[in-house]
Amino acid sequence: MSIGDTLAEARRQSGLTVTQVSERTRIRETIIRGIEQNDFSACGGDFYARGHIRSIASVVGLDPEPLIQEYDQAHGGAPQPTRAADVFEPAAPLRIKERRSLNWSVAMILALLVVVGYGVYHFVSAGSGSSGTPAAAIAPRATATHSAAPKPAAPSPTPTVSAPSDVVIQLSAVEDCWVFLTNDKGDTIYSGVVPAGSTQSWKETQAVNLRLGNPSGVDLTINGKKQSTGADQQPVTLSVGPAQKVQISPSPAGSAGLASGAQG
Repeated sequence: MSIGDTLAEARRQSGLTVTQVSERTRIRETIIRGIEQNDFSACGGDFYARGHIRSIASVVGLDPEPLIQEYDQAHGGAPQPTRAADVFEPAAPLRIKERRSLNWSVAMILALLVVVGYGVYHFVSAGSGSSGTPAAAIAPRATATHSAAPKPAAPSPTPTVSAPSDVVIQLSAVEDCWVFLTNDKGDTIYSGVVPAGSTQSWKETQAVNLRLGNPSGVDLTINGKKQSTGADQQPVTLSVGPAQKVQISPSPAGSAGLASGAQG
């Protein structure tokens, strides 16, 4: 028997309807009917297909592992391990714009040179136009030359870069949702399922990447502001930088492998 036939037969023997299985697994009825007909196209990828098979099998009283193995054999084998840095890398890397301060040392030196040049020109013009002796004409020029030496300007203080603000994330699951949280170096902070009706919170002091397997099934708040993660069930990645700017992008294809490994 195929995977779909096995699940359908077990459901009927358990006395359950498709609607009852949908209520217990929180999987849409259209997806359950498709799986029972061996149509996994509505699952959204191999990772979600394995998760749906596992959930349905548990409800109808079957061991899900043989069905998962049969699915992997029919769809190209088990997924290969994937580096966390590749999975959570944002589609568009965040760039932090730093405000460059004016170099006051250069400005002060230029202003001083303008003043000194004007003074030299004034004394030279006054000396050449006077009727005094050559010695009297030389004296102002010597004074002007002495005043032309610029004084070294005091170095301006180096601007300090403020430390990044904390990133506070609160996630309340309305439906079961896979969650992967990493820092900007790819190190895993959290990996697992947040079950429906529960809440998870994180507080980090650096940029993070948050991947949601079921974005439409969660209420998400970042730094006290509620975030809109979209109405569909396709995975998304939220990148939160040190400036607390939130960027949402679709998760890259192939990330299902890591999530499946975390589930197993």
